[in-house]
Amino acid sequence: MSYEKVAQAKSDIVIGTKQTLKAMKNGEVVEVITADDADQSMTSKVAVLAAQLNILHSRVSSMEELGKACGIEVGAATVAIKQ
Repeated sequence: MSYEKVAQAKSDIVIGTKQTLKAMKNGEVVEVITADDADQSMTSKVAVLAAQLNILHSRVSSMEELGKACGIEVGAATVAIKQ
């Protein structure tokens, strides 16, 4: 499950849509995770760019759980795992 992947990669993650998009454009990302309960106008940009760059894209159900997996106290709409 993607929550565990994020928790295991804590030192090599990027949290947030803007930071994720930047890291993706810089070629630093191997996988992106988006939360289904996040604003789709934000997460769709990440999904589209991931498809264009052939980056693995996973989806999880909860922003809150994704944030917890990152070790933060707020929800996370988008997380990237760096190479």
